[in-house]
Amino acid sequence: MALWTIIKREVRRLASRPIYLLSMVIVPIACALFFVSLLDEGLPTKVPTAVVDKDNSALSRQMIRDLDATQLLAINSRYNSYHDALEAVRRGEIYGFFVVPDDFEKNAIAGNSPTITYYCNMAYFIPGTLTFKGFKTIAVSTTGSMATMQLVSAGMDSESVGALIQPLAVQDHPMGNPWSNYSIYLCNSFAPGVLALMIMLVTVFSICEEMKRGTSIEWIKLSQDSIIVALLGKMLPHTAIFSMVGIFIQSLFFGYNHYPLNCSIWVMICAMMMFVVACQAFALIICCVLPNLRLALSVVSLFGVLSFSITGFSFPLEDMYGAVAIFSHIVPVRYYFLIYIDQALNGIALYYSWWYFVALAIFPLVATTMLWRLKNACENPVYVP
Repeated sequence: MALWTIIKREVRRLASRPIYLLSMVIVPIACALFFVSLLDEGLPTKVPTAVVDKDNSALSRQMIRDLDATQLLAINSRYNSYHDALEAVRRGEIYGFFVVPDDFEKNAIAGNSPTITYYCNMAYFIPGTLTFKGFKTIAVSTTGSMATMQLVSAGMDSESVGALIQPLAVQDHPMGNPWSNYSIYLCNSFAPGVLALMIMLVTVFSICEEMKRGTSIEWIKLSQDSIIVALLGKMLPHTAIFSMVGIFIQSLFFGYNHYPLNCSIWVMICAMMMFVVACQAFALIICCVLPNLRLALSVVSLFGVLSFSITGFSFPLEDMYGAVAIFSHIVPVRYYFLIYIDQALNGIALYYSWWYFVALAIFPLVATTMLWRLKNACENPVYVP
């Protein structure tokens, strides 16, 4: 049978090249383990920061103690000037610093509204964001305490001051991730992103290498001149391996780490298998359009890397420029991520996620309409270095 012959041929190719083992198994699993271990505590804590205290008063020292006592920040250094602290940020020793101006306590007591300044290095998104959050929390609480002190000294009672400073009591109930665990969100976005990148690279490499080495003619002949049989025989072993790797990563997240799973595990397994096939189909489309190993690898690498930012992992899609946001709809990893959010995190009815499953199924359908172009390239291989 032609299909079985090509499957055995592809398995021998996979076993003969260590690069396949590295790309298909070791890299995706190693990246998943890396993200899990990096965010083992759920949220990075004690981000290295510094202070520039030009006042050295009782109030400024209390602010610094409050900063150091927060879970997010660690005051590792104290500098005498803004420029010294800025140099420490540039050297990577700290991620931000808090500046207390001259005569801070004196101006605060006199009601002259002194200015508190803090600087955060947003080149590193997570530590920069946490530094900003910690600094802002202390600045706001200090402003509130100073206003309370002034109003009480003016003769108002404590209850009236409390109602004036905070007229509304806010209750925060995070949904889906009540622990505010960064690992739950980031691991389930970055690990599939890395897996998608490796799937597309391996798919392009295995197909276009046939044309580069001139073995594509033999490959098509073994399939009895059927490009569909040829691709099924080549891709099925890849699909099986990548699906097992993806399911292992899911078991690591949902089983070992006990990330929220508010749906049936079979829903996520089905989504993972469809995700693998969709990524292979996306790479196949690139091979049909650009049947050249170098160019096709460059294009899928570009889309694979950009998918971390254009699919809404780190920046809301609604706030992107329209010309950029449109690209988020042509990469499979976005639809897997949306299925994860809807099903595993929020646990909504499967009906509301049906479109994302359909979107994953569209990729192989689109690829089938372009197979004639790939068959022509395989039957007449021309290697362009």
